[in-house]
Amino acid sequence: MAFPAHFLDEIKNRISVSSVVGRRVKLQRRGREYVGLSPFKAEKTPSFTVNDDKQFYHCFATGKHGSIFDFVMETEGLSFPEAVERLAGEAGLAMPERDRQSEERQTRQKGLVDWLDRAAAWFAGQLSQHRPAANYLRERGLDDAIIKRFGLGYAPSDRHGLTQYLIQQGANIEVLVEAGLSIRPDDGRAAYDRFRDRVMFPIHDARGRVIGFGGRALSADVPAKYLNSPETPVFHKGSVLYNFHRARQPAYDTKQVLVTEGYMDVIGLAQAGFDATVAPLGTAITEQQLELLWRLTPEPIMCLDGDAAGLRAAYRVIDRALPILKPGVSLRFVLLPDGQDPDDMVRNGGRQAMLDLIEQARPLSDMLWTRELERAPLNTPERRADFKGRLRQAVGLITDRDVRTFYGQDIKQRLDRFFEYDPASDRSQAGRSSYSSGDRQQNWRRRGAVPRQETRSSAIAQAHVASQTRPLLLIAGVLCHPDIILSKWDATFERLEINDPDLARMRDVILSRWSEGLPLDMDGLKGHLKGLAPDTLLARIDKHARAHGLCFTDPRAEGTEVEASWLEVAELHHTLTTLEREKSEAEADFASDGQAESFDRLRAIVQEIAAIENQMRS
Repeated sequence: MAFPAHFLDEIKNRISVSSVVGRRVKLQRRGREYVGLSPFKAEKTPSFTVNDDKQFYHCFATGKHGSIFDFVMETEGLSFPEAVERLAGEAGLAMPERDRQSEERQTRQKGLVDWLDRAAAWFAGQLSQHRPAANYLRERGLDDAIIKRFGLGYAPSDRHGLTQYLIQQGANIEVLVEAGLSIRPDDGRAAYDRFRDRVMFPIHDARGRVIGFGGRALSADVPAKYLNSPETPVFHKGSVLYNFHRARQPAYDTKQVLVTEGYMDVIGLAQAGFDATVAPLGTAITEQQLELLWRLTPEPIMCLDGDAAGLRAAYRVIDRALPILKPGVSLRFVLLPDGQDPDDMVRNGGRQAMLDLIEQARPLSDMLWTRELERAPLNTPERRADFKGRLRQAVGLITDRDVRTFYGQDIKQRLDRFFEYDPASDRSQAGRSSYSSGDRQQNWRRRGAVPRQETRSSAIAQAHVASQTRPLLLIAGVLCHPDIILSKWDATFERLEINDPDLARMRDVILSRWSEGLPLDMDGLKGHLKGLAPDTLLARIDKHARAHGLCFTDPRAEGTEVEASWLEVAELHHTLTTLEREKSEAEADFASDGQAESFDRLRAIVQEIAAIENQMRS
């Protein structure tokens, strides 16, 4: 629901940011602000600030910034409505009234949840009366404490046991059918229980309310070994993760969450001490479930069974994840030994066996490469071209521009390395190493590729000069519009690779003064930088600010225009810095082996640098 602005403001006025943050971060007062170690990233020097006057926190280590609502959402995995409800209670404020339709829907859902909760209690009571079900759980290694903790139960084989019990408690059959507990036949016969002769696993929402069940059949002659509740007004299988409400806090504490395939894997790992473990509900993981996982930790670890089906599940996750990847979030994968699932691992090898596997978790980019590599042999040019095309197509699914760019660079580097050393390729390293120095010189002349040192040096020198102006331009933009740029893009500014030590020091001073709320005017900086940088440094920056007065440094420019222009230059700077690093590597390769291929690569990089620099100047 949408909350009135005055209601949210009243919560923020009653609860200080420092009081909410102080529960998780040891804060020290420094002037008008509080500082502490980042709760989002391990660090030794405090870079996390809280400003009660401005009602926000800011983390320089990660770039995260927001209000008390954002902090509760970030650290506890709550949705916005849940965070508002939590903080409103602390502030002593009643939640605003909903409209009639919302109120009716809420009342209806509460009624369903109440009967589902009673059903869970009834199933738990039946477990102690049915020895085969209790024995099954104990044979799987579960003790009484873990059985009680997860609320496990048993649905008797009687067709009407639960339905009749709940009707006696006051339920009507329509509600039980809507909750997914009972089934009403089309032929008019009496409704009967959906779950029969099954070990029962209650499924909870993020608030810990029972919203559905999973049932594991004890009999072998049933169509489905596992059966879940149907879709209901409170249960949507694709947007729920089993054990999410219990795993949330441990995930924040350990910065890690494991994702398994089934209920027993979650429970078995929890009994071994892996409390931050969840599972989808018997189907391939969905985009909504991935978003839930990223609320817990930036890189959830997929722990999938060590068989062909487990590998196929991992590959399906890749296709779901690629289009919604964002900076800072991804997935890692643990591939278990063939025929083993996580529950088997901890029962047979103990907690350490699982820890060892987690240490070897592979990033998403590795799994994407492996998937395409294993699809078909690469023993012909056409198959190698198809392999390359599939990888490019997969990278093209990524919608975030920055993530897509870096994935493209990563795949290109992998392809270059792979085919360079691939014995099936005519360009293998072994084939090239047989040339002598004289052979190489003669080969250059035959191909017309003898390098012209003066041309190469001139192009590289021109690119080097241009590379020095970009940091000046970026810093000038920040100094002219600190509120527009640093309020949102300070983390980007901090991560920019600046090779000039004086300019890097200038950047650090700017960020330090910004965090302390000090002015960023030229006169103030001159005094602050005295003795730390050459006297000409500020003059150079000021010159660039004036020279690009019609760009993002124009004081009359709109905020969105300033932001977009500055980010464009920052992106170009990053691209060119990467190319310049590749150029240095290419120069080293050329100096060491002198081959035409090395010079061609160097020339191509220099040309790309020059083209981008020309684009910037135009």
